[in-house]
Amino acid sequence: MAQSADSMRSAPTSETTSTRNKVDTVGYWRANLRLIAILLAIWFAVSYLPVLVVNLLNQFNILTGFPFGYYMGSQGSLIVFVLLIFYYSWRMAKIDRQYGLDDD
Repeated sequence: MAQSADSMRSAPTSETTSTRNKVDTVGYWRANLRLIAILLAIWFAVSYLPVLVVNLLNQFNILTGFPFGYYMGSQGSLIVFVLLIFYYSWRMAKIDRQYGLDDD
């Protein structure tokens, strides 16, 4: 009978641990989705806003005299996209460590 009492005490502990892991998982995915939403908003802005204001951007010259609107369309947006990828990788590694999901 003592074993059943001990097993009854350990059941809530494992249930509590399971609940804690579930909460950590929810927090992890919430942080992940928030990061993705922010980066997608930046991606959208860099992709579509320069097209809408290209005449305004072309009033400025960059580097060797290229209009800024042309530069954003040809190279600037690509540079931002690559930077977004590196930032996502760095930030997700940090989030993984925060929630104990890193490989180490």
